Amino acid sequence: MENKYTEEFQKLAVPTNATERQQYFIDKLRVEQFGLPPKYSLQVSERELREAKPSVHKTACITTFGCQMNARDSEKLTGILEDIGYEIVEDENADFVIYNTCTVRENANQRVYGRLGVLNGYKKKNPEMLIALCGCMMQEQEVVDKLKQSYRFVDLIFGTHNLYKFAELIDSRFSGGHMIIDIWKDTDMIVEDLPVERKYSFKSGVNIMFGCNNFCSYCIVPYVRGRERSRKPLDIVHEIERLVADGVVEVMLLGQNVNSYGKNLEEPMSFAELLQEIEKIEGLERIRFMTSHPKDLSDELIEVMAHSKKICMHFHLPLQSGSSRILKLMNRRYDKERYLSLVEKLRVSVPNISLTTDIIVGFPGETEEDFLETMDVVRRVRYDSAFTFIYSKRTGTPAAAMEDQVPEDVVKDRFDRLLALVQGISRERTARFTGETLPVLVEEVNDHDASLMTGRLSTNLLVHFPGDASLIGKIVNVKLEECKGFYFLGSMAEE
Repeated sequence: MENKYTEEFQKLAVPTNATERQQYFIDKLRVEQFGLPPKYSLQVSERELREAKPSVHKTACITTFGCQMNARDSEKLTGILEDIGYEIVEDENADFVIYNTCTVRENANQRVYGRLGVLNGYKKKNPEMLIALCGCMMQEQEVVDKLKQSYRFVDLIFGTHNLYKFAELIDSRFSGGHMIIDIWKDTDMIVEDLPVERKYSFKSGVNIMFGCNNFCSYCIVPYVRGRERSRKPLDIVHEIERLVADGVVEVMLLGQNVNSYGKNLEEPMSFAELLQEIEKIEGLERIRFMTSHPKDLSDELIEVMAHSKKICMHFHLPLQSGSSRILKLMNRRYDKERYLSLVEKLRVSVPNISLTTDIIVGFPGETEEDFLETMDVVRRVRYDSAFTFIYSKRTGTPAAAMEDQVPEDVVKDRFDRLLALVQGISRERTARFTGETLPVLVEEVNDHDASLMTGRLSTNLLVHFPGDASLIGKIVNVKLEECKGFYFLGSMAEE
Protein backbone atom coordinates (compact mmCIF):
# COMPACT_ATOMS: atom_id res chain seq x y z
CA MET A 1 0.00 0.00 0.00
CA GLU A 2 1.98 2.98 -1.31
CA ASN A 3 1.69 6.30 0.51
CA LYS A 4 3.77 9.40 1.08
CA TYR A 5 5.77 7.71 3.83
CA THR A 6 6.68 4.55 1.90
CA GLU A 7 9.79 5.75 0.07
CA GLU A 8 11.31 7.49 3.08
CA PHE A 9 10.57 4.54 5.38
CA GLN A 10 12.14 2.04 2.97
CA LYS A 11 15.48 3.86 3.31
CA LEU A 12 15.66 3.00 7.01
CA ALA A 13 17.87 0.19 8.32
CA VAL A 14 16.36 -2.36 10.69
CA PRO A 15 17.63 -1.48 14.19
CA THR A 16 19.53 -4.02 16.29
CA ASN A 17 18.23 -2.81 19.68
CA ALA A 18 15.32 -5.11 20.62
CA THR A 19 12.83 -2.36 21.51
CA GLU A 20 13.70 -0.14 18.54
CA ARG A 21 13.55 -3.16 16.23
CA GLN A 22 9.96 -3.95 17.25
CA GLN A 23 9.01 -0.28 16.93
CA TYR A 24 10.42 -0.42 13.38
CA PHE A 25 8.19 -3.41 12.51
CA ILE A 26 5.15 -1.73 14.04
CA ASP A 27 5.85 1.24 11.76
CA LYS A 28 6.48 -1.00 8.75
CA LEU A 29 3.06 -2.60 9.18
CA ARG A 30 1.43 0.80 9.76
CA VAL A 31 2.86 2.13 6.51
CA GLU A 32 2.53 -0.96 4.29
CA GLN A 33 -0.71 -2.53 5.55
CA PHE A 34 -2.73 0.45 6.81
CA GLY A 35 -1.35 3.51 4.99
CA LEU A 36 -0.67 5.19 8.34
CA PRO A 37 2.30 7.42 9.25
CA PRO A 38 5.06 5.77 11.31
CA LYS A 39 4.94 6.50 15.06
CA TYR A 40 8.53 5.78 16.02
CA SER A 41 10.93 5.72 13.06
CA LEU A 42 10.39 9.11 11.34
CA GLN A 43 9.69 12.62 12.56
CA VAL A 44 5.91 12.89 12.31
CA SER A 45 3.93 15.55 14.17
CA GLU A 46 1.55 14.63 17.00
CA ARG A 47 -1.27 16.24 15.07
CA GLU A 48 -0.57 14.20 11.95
CA LEU A 49 -0.52 10.99 13.98
CA ARG A 50 -3.73 11.93 15.76
CA GLU A 51 -5.64 12.86 12.61
CA ALA A 52 -4.36 10.05 10.36
CA LYS A 53 -7.00 7.53 9.24
CA PRO A 54 -6.12 4.01 8.06
CA SER A 55 -6.61 3.30 4.34
CA VAL A 56 -8.20 -0.05 5.23
CA HIS A 57 -10.31 -1.12 8.21
CA LYS A 58 -9.19 -4.35 9.87
CA THR A 59 -10.38 -5.85 13.13
CA ALA A 60 -8.55 -8.05 15.63
CA CYS A 61 -9.85 -10.21 18.48
CA ILE A 62 -7.69 -11.56 21.32
CA THR A 63 -9.01 -14.42 23.46
CA THR A 64 -7.09 -15.07 26.68
CA PHE A 65 -6.92 -18.40 28.47
CA GLY A 66 -5.32 -18.81 31.88
CA CYS A 67 -3.77 -16.67 34.57
CA GLN A 68 -3.13 -12.98 35.27
CA MET A 69 0.26 -13.31 33.56
CA ASN A 70 -1.54 -14.28 30.35
CA ALA A 71 -4.03 -11.44 30.81
CA ARG A 72 -1.16 -8.98 31.09
CA ASP A 73 0.52 -10.52 28.03
CA SER A 74 -2.72 -10.01 26.10
CA GLU A 75 -2.72 -6.33 27.04
CA LYS A 76 0.73 -6.11 25.44
CA LEU A 77 -0.48 -7.90 22.30
CA THR A 78 -3.46 -5.52 22.19
CA GLY A 79 -1.19 -2.47 22.49
CA ILE A 80 0.94 -3.67 19.58
CA LEU A 81 -2.10 -4.41 17.39
CA GLU A 82 -3.66 -1.00 18.08
CA ASP A 83 -0.35 0.71 17.35
CA ILE A 84 -0.24 -1.10 13.99
CA GLY A 85 -3.76 0.06 13.09
CA TYR A 86 -6.15 -2.74 14.00
CA GLU A 87 -9.47 -2.08 15.73
CA ILE A 88 -9.86 -4.44 18.70
CA VAL A 89 -13.23 -6.24 18.80
CA GLU A 90 -14.74 -9.09 20.83
CA ASP A 91 -16.21 -10.96 17.85
CA GLU A 92 -13.98 -13.85 16.72
CA ASN A 93 -15.29 -13.43 13.18
CA ALA A 94 -12.55 -10.80 12.75
CA ASP A 95 -9.71 -10.14 10.31
CA PHE A 96 -7.14 -11.31 12.84
CA VAL A 97 -7.84 -13.71 15.73
CA ILE A 98 -5.26 -14.43 18.44
CA TYR A 99 -5.56 -17.15 21.07
CA ASN A 100 -3.24 -16.56 24.04
CA THR A 101 -3.21 -20.06 25.46
CA CYS A 102 -2.76 -21.79 28.82
CA THR A 103 -1.57 -25.34 29.38
CA VAL A 104 -1.73 -25.79 33.16
CA ARG A 105 -4.58 -28.28 32.72
CA GLU A 106 -5.43 -30.68 29.93
CA ASN A 107 -8.93 -29.28 29.39
CA ALA A 108 -7.41 -25.88 28.49
CA ASN A 109 -5.72 -27.50 25.49
CA GLN A 110 -8.92 -29.23 24.41
CA ARG A 111 -10.85 -25.95 24.53
CA VAL A 112 -8.38 -24.38 22.11
CA TYR A 113 -8.58 -27.26 19.64
CA GLY A 114 -12.38 -27.12 19.78
CA ARG A 115 -12.52 -23.43 19.03
CA LEU A 116 -10.01 -23.71 16.20
CA GLY A 117 -12.63 -25.71 14.33
CA VAL A 118 -14.98 -22.72 14.50
CA LEU A 119 -12.22 -20.39 13.27
CA ASN A 120 -11.57 -22.66 10.30
CA GLY A 121 -15.17 -22.09 9.23
CA TYR A 122 -14.72 -18.32 9.46
CA LYS A 123 -11.50 -18.51 7.46
CA LYS A 124 -13.11 -20.45 4.64
CA LYS A 125 -15.52 -17.54 4.22
CA ASN A 126 -12.74 -14.94 4.64
CA PRO A 127 -9.47 -16.38 3.22
CA GLU A 128 -7.58 -13.18 4.14
CA MET A 129 -8.26 -13.80 7.83
CA LEU A 130 -5.18 -14.37 10.02
CA ILE A 131 -5.09 -16.76 13.00
CA ALA A 132 -2.31 -16.66 15.60
CA LEU A 133 -1.69 -18.96 18.55
CA CYS A 134 0.68 -17.99 21.34
CA GLY A 135 1.27 -18.54 25.04
CA CYS A 136 2.15 -21.52 27.21
CA MET A 137 0.46 -24.24 25.16
CA MET A 138 2.70 -23.40 22.20
CA GLN A 139 5.83 -24.27 24.23
CA GLU A 140 4.86 -27.97 24.04
CA GLN A 141 6.42 -29.70 21.05
CA GLU A 142 3.57 -32.20 20.69
CA VAL A 143 1.11 -29.28 20.39
CA VAL A 144 3.13 -27.61 17.64
CA ASP A 145 3.45 -30.94 15.80
CA LYS A 146 -0.33 -31.44 15.99
CA LEU A 147 -0.98 -27.92 14.70
CA LYS A 148 1.41 -28.40 11.77
CA GLN A 149 -0.28 -31.67 10.83
CA SER A 150 -3.98 -31.01 11.49
CA TYR A 151 -4.45 -27.23 11.64
CA ARG A 152 -2.58 -25.92 8.61
CA PHE A 153 -4.91 -22.92 8.37
CA VAL A 154 -3.21 -21.34 11.43
CA ASP A 155 -0.91 -18.53 10.27
CA LEU A 156 1.31 -17.73 13.22
CA ILE A 157 2.57 -19.79 16.18
CA PHE A 158 4.82 -18.37 18.89
CA GLY A 159 5.43 -18.99 22.57
CA THR A 160 5.96 -17.19 25.84
CA HIS A 161 9.58 -16.08 25.46
CA ASN A 162 9.32 -14.02 22.27
CA LEU A 163 5.92 -12.39 22.72
CA TYR A 164 7.62 -9.02 22.34
CA LYS A 165 8.40 -9.96 18.69
CA PHE A 166 4.70 -9.97 17.77
CA ALA A 167 4.94 -7.14 15.22
CA GLU A 168 8.00 -8.67 13.54
CA LEU A 169 6.27 -12.06 13.33
CA ILE A 170 3.16 -10.50 11.76
CA ASP A 171 5.39 -8.83 9.19
CA SER A 172 7.05 -12.18 8.45
CA ARG A 173 3.63 -13.73 7.83
CA PHE A 174 2.62 -10.93 5.44
CA SER A 175 5.98 -11.16 3.64
CA GLY A 176 6.19 -14.95 3.43
CA GLY A 177 2.55 -15.93 2.95
CA HIS A 178 2.92 -19.20 4.87
CA MET A 179 2.63 -20.51 8.43
CA ILE A 180 5.22 -18.88 10.71
CA ILE A 181 6.44 -20.90 13.71
CA ASP A 182 8.83 -19.21 16.12
CA ILE A 183 9.22 -21.03 19.44
CA TRP A 184 12.10 -20.39 21.85
CA LYS A 185 13.08 -22.94 24.51
CA ASP A 186 14.13 -20.22 26.96
CA THR A 187 15.46 -16.67 27.10
CA ASP A 188 17.19 -14.27 29.45
CA MET A 189 15.81 -11.23 27.60
CA ILE A 190 13.41 -8.69 29.06
CA VAL A 191 12.33 -6.11 26.48
CA GLU A 192 11.01 -2.86 27.96
CA ASP A 193 8.88 0.03 26.64
CA LEU A 194 6.64 -1.71 24.12
CA PRO A 195 2.98 -0.66 23.71
CA VAL A 196 0.39 -1.87 26.22
CA GLU A 197 -3.36 -1.31 26.14
CA ARG A 198 -4.88 -1.76 29.59
CA LYS A 199 -8.28 -3.35 30.13
CA TYR A 200 -8.97 -0.96 33.02
CA SER A 201 -8.00 2.71 33.22
CA PHE A 202 -7.63 2.69 37.01
CA LYS A 203 -5.78 -0.56 37.72
CA SER A 204 -3.09 -2.55 36.00
CA GLY A 205 -0.98 -5.66 36.24
CA VAL A 206 2.78 -5.07 36.29
CA ASN A 207 5.22 -7.89 35.57
CA ILE A 208 8.08 -7.82 38.05
CA MET A 209 9.61 -11.12 36.95
CA PHE A 210 9.15 -13.95 34.47
CA GLY A 211 9.64 -17.70 34.66
CA CYS A 212 9.91 -20.15 37.55
CA ASN A 213 12.71 -22.21 39.12
CA ASN A 214 10.62 -24.36 41.44
CA PHE A 215 9.80 -27.45 39.35
CA CYS A 216 6.86 -28.67 41.42
CA SER A 217 6.40 -32.24 40.19
CA TYR A 218 2.86 -31.67 38.86
CA CYS A 219 3.50 -28.34 37.15
CA ILE A 220 4.44 -27.61 33.56
CA VAL A 221 4.99 -23.86 34.08
CA PRO A 222 8.83 -23.95 34.43
CA TYR A 223 8.99 -25.85 31.15
CA VAL A 224 6.84 -23.34 29.26
CA ARG A 225 7.75 -20.06 31.02
CA GLY A 226 11.48 -20.75 31.47
CA ARG A 227 13.87 -19.84 34.28
CA GLU A 228 13.31 -16.97 36.68
CA ARG A 229 14.42 -13.55 35.52
CA SER A 230 13.61 -10.36 37.40
CA ARG A 231 13.08 -6.92 35.93
CA LYS A 232 15.29 -4.12 37.21
CA PRO A 233 13.62 -2.30 40.12
CA LEU A 234 13.99 1.11 38.46
CA ASP A 235 12.21 -0.15 35.33
CA ILE A 236 9.34 -1.41 37.51
CA VAL A 237 9.11 1.83 39.52
CA HIS A 238 9.20 3.98 36.37
CA GLU A 239 6.46 1.88 34.74
CA ILE A 240 4.24 2.27 37.80
CA GLU A 241 4.93 6.02 37.94
CA ARG A 242 3.78 6.30 34.31
CA LEU A 243 0.69 4.24 35.09
CA VAL A 244 -0.19 6.43 38.07
CA ALA A 245 0.27 9.55 35.92
CA ASP A 246 -2.25 7.94 33.53
CA GLY A 247 -4.88 7.41 36.22
CA VAL A 248 -3.97 4.05 37.77
CA VAL A 249 -4.60 3.81 41.53
CA GLU A 250 -4.02 0.05 42.00
CA VAL A 251 -1.31 -2.25 40.66
CA MET A 252 -1.05 -6.03 40.76
CA LEU A 253 2.61 -7.12 40.83
CA LEU A 254 2.89 -10.32 38.80
CA GLY A 255 5.30 -13.23 38.89
CA GLN A 256 5.10 -17.02 39.09
CA ASN A 257 6.76 -16.66 42.50
CA VAL A 258 7.05 -13.01 43.56
CA ASN A 259 8.70 -14.01 46.85
CA SER A 260 11.87 -14.95 44.97
CA TYR A 261 12.05 -11.62 43.12
CA GLY A 262 15.49 -10.10 42.68
CA LYS A 263 17.70 -13.13 43.29
CA ASN A 264 19.18 -13.04 39.78
CA LEU A 265 19.73 -9.28 39.55
CA GLU A 266 23.26 -7.91 39.31
CA GLU A 267 22.49 -6.02 42.49
CA PRO A 268 20.12 -8.36 44.37
CA MET A 269 17.01 -6.85 45.93
CA SER A 270 14.37 -8.69 47.94
CA PHE A 271 10.67 -8.55 47.13
CA ALA A 272 10.08 -6.79 50.46
CA GLU A 273 12.59 -4.09 49.49
CA LEU A 274 10.91 -3.66 46.10
CA LEU A 275 7.54 -3.23 47.81
CA GLN A 276 8.99 -0.48 50.00
CA GLU A 277 10.20 1.39 46.91
CA ILE A 278 6.81 1.05 45.20
CA GLU A 279 5.03 2.24 48.35
CA LYS A 280 6.83 5.61 47.97
CA ILE A 281 5.11 6.36 44.63
CA GLU A 282 2.76 9.29 45.15
CA GLY A 283 -0.77 8.82 43.86
CA LEU A 284 -0.64 5.02 44.06
CA GLU A 285 -3.34 3.86 46.47
CA ARG A 286 -3.24 0.07 46.43
CA ILE A 287 -0.61 -2.62 45.86
CA ARG A 288 -1.51 -6.26 45.24
CA PHE A 289 0.74 -9.15 44.25
CA MET A 290 0.64 -12.81 43.30
CA THR A 291 1.70 -15.54 43.45
CA SER A 292 3.65 -16.20 46.67
CA HIS A 293 5.40 -19.52 47.27
CA PRO A 294 5.42 -20.54 50.95
CA LYS A 295 9.03 -21.74 50.80
CA ASP A 296 10.22 -18.18 50.06
CA LEU A 297 7.88 -16.23 52.35
CA SER A 298 10.21 -14.19 54.55
CA ASP A 299 9.78 -12.53 57.93
CA GLU A 300 10.95 -9.35 56.17
CA LEU A 301 7.97 -9.44 53.80
CA ILE A 302 5.51 -10.03 56.64
CA GLU A 303 7.04 -7.10 58.52
CA VAL A 304 6.72 -4.81 55.49
CA MET A 305 3.06 -5.81 55.07
CA ALA A 306 2.37 -5.14 58.75
CA HIS A 307 3.49 -1.51 58.44
CA SER A 308 2.34 -0.75 54.89
CA LYS A 309 -0.36 1.82 54.16
CA LYS A 310 -0.85 0.63 50.56
CA ILE A 311 -0.40 -3.16 50.38
CA CYS A 312 -3.84 -4.75 50.23
CA MET A 313 -5.06 -6.94 53.09
CA HIS A 314 -5.08 -10.04 50.91
CA PHE A 315 -2.47 -12.76 50.71
CA HIS A 316 -2.68 -15.68 48.29
CA LEU A 317 -0.59 -18.51 49.72
CA PRO A 318 -0.96 -21.77 47.75
CA LEU A 319 -1.14 -24.85 49.99
CA GLN A 320 -1.66 -27.54 47.28
CA SER A 321 -1.83 -30.28 49.94
CA GLY A 322 -2.01 -30.47 53.74
CA SER A 323 -0.07 -33.74 53.81
CA SER A 324 3.67 -33.39 54.40
CA ARG A 325 4.18 -36.70 52.57
CA ILE A 326 2.35 -35.47 49.48
CA LEU A 327 4.05 -32.05 49.65
CA LYS A 328 7.39 -33.85 49.44
CA LEU A 329 6.23 -35.82 46.40
CA MET A 330 5.05 -32.51 44.90
CA ASN A 331 8.55 -31.05 45.49
CA ARG A 332 7.01 -28.08 47.31
CA ARG A 333 9.93 -27.79 49.81
CA TYR A 334 7.85 -27.05 52.89
CA ASP A 335 5.73 -29.27 55.13
CA LYS A 336 2.40 -28.92 56.91
CA GLU A 337 3.94 -27.52 60.09
CA ARG A 338 6.02 -24.93 58.22
CA TYR A 339 2.96 -23.76 56.30
CA LEU A 340 0.86 -23.43 59.46
CA SER A 341 3.63 -21.47 61.18
CA LEU A 342 3.70 -19.00 58.25
CA VAL A 343 -0.06 -18.54 58.52
CA GLU A 344 0.28 -17.89 62.24
CA LYS A 345 2.96 -15.24 61.61
CA LEU A 346 0.76 -13.54 59.02
CA ARG A 347 -2.30 -13.56 61.28
CA VAL A 348 -0.34 -12.15 64.24
CA SER A 349 1.39 -9.41 62.21
CA VAL A 350 -1.56 -8.51 59.96
CA PRO A 351 -4.65 -9.43 62.03
CA ASN A 352 -7.32 -8.56 59.45
CA ILE A 353 -5.61 -10.22 56.51
CA SER A 354 -7.67 -12.23 54.04
CA LEU A 355 -5.96 -15.53 53.17
CA THR A 356 -6.72 -17.43 49.98
CA THR A 357 -5.09 -20.53 48.56
CA ASP A 358 -4.85 -23.22 45.84
CA ILE A 359 -5.47 -26.89 46.64
CA ILE A 360 -5.01 -29.93 44.41
CA VAL A 361 -7.12 -33.04 45.07
CA GLY A 362 -6.12 -36.48 43.80
CA PHE A 363 -2.35 -36.08 43.38
CA PRO A 364 -0.80 -39.49 42.58
CA GLY A 365 -0.52 -41.62 45.72
CA GLU A 366 -2.86 -39.44 47.79
CA THR A 367 -4.54 -41.62 50.42
CA GLU A 368 -7.65 -40.85 52.47
CA GLU A 369 -5.32 -40.01 55.37
CA ASP A 370 -3.40 -37.52 53.19
CA PHE A 371 -6.66 -35.93 52.09
CA LEU A 372 -7.84 -35.60 55.72
CA GLU A 373 -4.58 -33.73 56.46
CA THR A 374 -5.61 -31.21 53.78
CA MET A 375 -9.06 -30.89 55.34
CA ASP A 376 -7.38 -30.32 58.72
CA VAL A 377 -5.32 -27.41 57.36
CA VAL A 378 -8.43 -25.86 55.79
CA ARG A 379 -10.24 -26.03 59.15
CA ARG A 380 -7.28 -24.56 61.04
CA VAL A 381 -6.41 -21.77 58.60
CA ARG A 382 -10.02 -20.87 57.72
CA TYR A 383 -9.37 -19.44 54.25
CA ASP A 384 -11.48 -16.58 52.95
CA SER A 385 -11.65 -18.53 49.71
CA ALA A 386 -9.79 -21.32 47.95
CA PHE A 387 -9.28 -22.38 44.36
CA THR A 388 -9.74 -26.15 44.41
CA PHE A 389 -8.54 -28.28 41.51
CA ILE A 390 -8.66 -31.92 40.54
CA TYR A 391 -5.14 -33.10 39.68
CA SER A 392 -4.51 -32.87 35.94
CA LYS A 393 -1.79 -35.08 34.47
CA ARG A 394 0.57 -32.97 32.35
CA THR A 395 2.86 -34.90 30.00
CA GLY A 396 6.50 -34.09 30.66
CA THR A 397 6.13 -33.54 34.40
CA PRO A 398 7.48 -36.06 36.96
CA ALA A 399 4.02 -36.57 38.50
CA ALA A 400 2.62 -37.79 35.18
CA ALA A 401 4.86 -40.87 35.40
CA MET A 402 4.09 -41.62 39.06
CA GLU A 403 2.30 -44.81 40.02
CA ASP A 404 -0.85 -44.89 42.16
CA GLN A 405 -2.88 -42.45 40.08
CA VAL A 406 -6.03 -41.96 42.18
CA PRO A 407 -9.28 -43.39 40.72
CA GLU A 408 -11.63 -40.78 39.27
CA ASP A 409 -14.59 -41.62 41.53
CA VAL A 410 -12.41 -41.29 44.66
CA VAL A 411 -11.06 -37.93 43.50
CA LYS A 412 -14.56 -36.65 42.75
CA ASP A 413 -15.79 -37.62 46.21
CA ARG A 414 -12.85 -35.89 47.90
CA PHE A 415 -13.22 -32.81 45.74
CA ASP A 416 -16.90 -32.46 46.67
CA ARG A 417 -16.15 -32.83 50.39
CA LEU A 418 -13.34 -30.26 50.22
CA LEU A 419 -15.47 -27.80 48.25
CA ALA A 420 -18.30 -28.02 50.77
CA LEU A 421 -15.88 -27.33 53.65
CA VAL A 422 -14.16 -24.44 51.85
CA GLN A 423 -17.45 -22.79 50.88
CA GLY A 424 -18.91 -23.10 54.37
CA ILE A 425 -15.88 -21.47 55.98
CA SER A 426 -15.76 -18.82 53.25
CA ARG A 427 -19.33 -17.75 54.00
CA GLU A 428 -18.52 -17.41 57.70
CA ARG A 429 -15.33 -15.46 57.00
CA THR A 430 -17.11 -13.09 54.62
CA ALA A 431 -19.90 -12.39 57.11
CA ARG A 432 -17.46 -10.99 59.68
CA PHE A 433 -17.50 -7.62 57.87
CA THR A 434 -21.28 -7.17 58.14
CA GLY A 435 -22.14 -3.68 59.33
CA GLU A 436 -18.67 -2.24 58.77
CA THR A 437 -17.96 0.76 56.54
CA LEU A 438 -14.87 0.09 54.41
CA PRO A 439 -13.13 1.63 51.37
CA VAL A 440 -14.09 0.08 48.03
CA LEU A 441 -12.36 0.58 44.68
CA VAL A 442 -15.24 0.94 42.21
CA GLU A 443 -14.53 -1.21 39.14
CA GLU A 444 -17.60 -1.38 36.89
CA VAL A 445 -21.33 -1.18 36.45
CA ASN A 446 -22.87 -4.36 37.83
CA ASP A 447 -23.40 -7.08 35.20
CA HIS A 448 -26.94 -7.91 36.32
CA ASP A 449 -28.31 -4.58 37.59
CA ALA A 450 -27.30 -1.30 35.93
CA SER A 451 -28.37 0.67 39.02
CA LEU A 452 -25.60 -1.00 41.03
CA MET A 453 -21.84 -0.53 40.94
CA THR A 454 -19.36 -3.32 41.65
CA GLY A 455 -16.13 -2.78 43.52
CA ARG A 456 -13.54 -4.51 45.65
CA LEU A 457 -12.40 -4.29 49.23
CA SER A 458 -8.72 -4.36 50.08
CA THR A 459 -9.35 -8.01 51.04
CA ASN A 460 -10.40 -8.66 47.39
CA LEU A 461 -14.04 -9.23 48.39
CA LEU A 462 -16.68 -7.99 45.92
CA VAL A 463 -19.24 -5.38 46.96
CA HIS A 464 -22.33 -4.23 45.03
CA PHE A 465 -24.02 -0.95 45.91
CA PRO A 466 -26.23 1.75 44.30
CA GLY A 467 -24.30 4.30 42.26
CA ASP A 468 -23.44 5.44 38.74
CA ALA A 469 -20.58 5.09 36.28
CA SER A 470 -18.97 8.37 37.38
CA LEU A 471 -17.65 6.44 40.42
CA ILE A 472 -15.57 3.98 38.35
CA GLY A 473 -11.92 4.15 39.35
CA LYS A 474 -12.61 5.95 42.63
CA ILE A 475 -12.19 4.63 46.14
CA VAL A 476 -15.36 5.28 48.16
CA ASN A 477 -16.55 4.27 51.61
CA VAL A 478 -19.35 1.70 51.54
CA LYS A 479 -21.38 0.34 54.43
CA LEU A 480 -21.56 -3.46 54.11
CA GLU A 481 -25.18 -4.16 54.92
CA GLU A 482 -26.03 -7.66 53.71
CA CYS A 483 -23.68 -10.62 53.30
CA LYS A 484 -24.64 -12.84 50.37
CA GLY A 485 -22.14 -15.60 51.10
CA PHE A 486 -19.29 -14.56 48.83
CA TYR A 487 -20.07 -10.88 48.30
CA PHE A 488 -21.81 -7.95 49.98
CA LEU A 489 -24.66 -5.63 49.20
CA GLY A 490 -24.12 -2.18 50.66
CA SER A 491 -24.63 1.55 50.30
CA MET A 492 -22.25 4.47 50.01
CA ALA A 493 -21.54 6.09 53.34
CA GLU A 494 -22.41 9.75 53.62
CA GLU A 495 -19.43 12.09 53.69
